[in-house]
Amino acid sequence: MMKELTIQELEGQAVELLPSRETLFLDESWAAVSATNTSVALNAASLFSHANSTAAQFIAIVQ
Repeated sequence: MMKELTIQELEGQAVELLPSRETLFLDESWAAVSATNTSVALNAASLFSHANSTAAQFIAIVQ
């Protein structure tokens, strides 16, 4: 829930410019992302039974 500001609180706020970010100028960042999810479950030829499943997840990021 947001609280409304009073005029006095608003006048008490200060603003300043941030320094320039030359370190990020024309910086390109590429990453190869590979994600796989696998899961297997079997419930064949049975009535009123439950099937359990195990899932594996793998995520690789190369930068």
